[in-house]
Amino acid sequence: MNETAKKTIAMHLPYLRRYARALTGSQAAGDACVRGCLEALLADASLLPDGAVSRAALFRLFHEVHDRLSVPTGYGTADDADIDDPLERGVVQRVMTLTPHGRQVLLLVHTEGFPIPEVARILDEKEEDVVTLLKEAWDSVRQQPSARVLIIEDEPIIALDIASIVKDMGHDVIGVASTAERAIQLAKTRQPSLVLADVLLEDGGSGIEAASRILETHSVPVVFVTAYPERLLTGDRIEPAFVVSKPFEANTLEVAVSQALLCGAAANILRGPKVA
Repeated sequence: MNETAKKTIAMHLPYLRRYARALTGSQAAGDACVRGCLEALLADASLLPDGAVSRAALFRLFHEVHDRLSVPTGYGTADDADIDDPLERGVVQRVMTLTPHGRQVLLLVHTEGFPIPEVARILDEKEEDVVTLLKEAWDSVRQQPSARVLIIEDEPIIALDIASIVKDMGHDVIGVASTAERAIQLAKTRQPSLVLADVLLEDGGSGIEAASRILETHSVPVVFVTAYPERLLTGDRIEPAFVVSKPFEANTLEVAVSQALLCGAAANILRGPKVA
C-alpha cells in the first residue's frame, strides 16, 4: 500500500472510530471492530487497492469485517436489562424495533454524511431498500419516550438551537449550564437522563470534566458536541462513544441523542486535557 493510500486511511480513521462506537454503543466494541478492519487490511492489502482507497471504501470494508466478527453491542434487550424505571425500560424496548441495518443507515446518513447511493454501496443494499430502512428507523426513533436533558454549552445561540432540537424530539430540557460547576449543580438537583456537553466552557472549565463528575453519582449517557471531534478520537485514552461535530445539522444531533439514549453508554466518558 502506497503512502497516499495510508494517509487517506489515517485521515478517515477517527470518523470510522466514531461511527463504530455509536453503532455498537461502546468504545471497546467499536474499537474492536475497527481494529479487526485494520488487521484484515494489513493481512491482505488487496482488500483496498491503492487506486480504490476512499472514505466509502474504508467504511464498506469495515462492514465486511464487522459482519464476520459478530462483535456484541451495548444494546441488549429489555428482558436482559435490570431496569425498574418504566421510562428507561421503554427506551430499551424501543431500540429492539430498530434493526441493525436501520441503525447503520441512520448513522451513515446523518452522522457521517454519506449520500444514499454511497450508503447502498457500503451496506451492499439496493438504494430503494436503504430509503425504506431510513424511513423505518426514523419512525422508530420518533416514538422514543421523553427524556430529561441537561445541556452544557456556553454559546447562547448554540444552546438555544440544541434546546429547540431536543424539545422538537419530545424531550424535556431541565437546564442549560455555561460552566462546569453550574452543570454539576443542575445534575445533582434535577436528575437528567441525558447530558449534551460542549467541551470548552466560558470559565475555562471543561465539559469533559463536568460530565466525568456528573457520572460519579449519576448513570446517564453523554453526547459531546465539539468543533474538533478528531481530538476526542485519538485512541490514546478512554473516550466517549457519542460525538457530534460542530456545526451540526438537526438530524445529526437527533440521531446522536437517540443512539445515546438507546444504549445508555454512560461509562464511555473521556478524561483528559481540554480541547476545543
